[in-house]
Amino acid sequence: MGIFLDLPNKIKNSGFLILCILLFFYFSFYTINGDRGLLRYMYLSKEIAYAEKIAARYSAEKKHLEEKVRLLSSSSLDLDLLDERARVVLNLVGDDEFIILDDGQGEF
Repeated sequence: MGIFLDLPNKIKNSGFLILCILLFFYFSFYTINGDRGLLRYMYLSKEIAYAEKIAARYSAEKKHLEEKVRLLSSSSLDLDLLDERARVVLNLVGDDEFIILDDGQGEF
């Protein structure tokens, strides 16, 4: 009988401990799963890395195209590039030349 009579006193004395444990679990859960938690941080880190990789690829493609445009400008005309572009655009080929078709899966 003494155990059951002493139970309300033990609950009152351990109420603060129970509250602290509940708060600990609450904050731990939202530290991991919340909108600003660790899982969200890892997901956003992967998204940023992927976006940076795409940005680097587009930057390289842009530099490549800028170089082609620079070679076709009137101040520094590259005759070989001009000849290549004219043949591609106009579908011209010499009588003694072979055509090698590319599937377009290269770098650029």
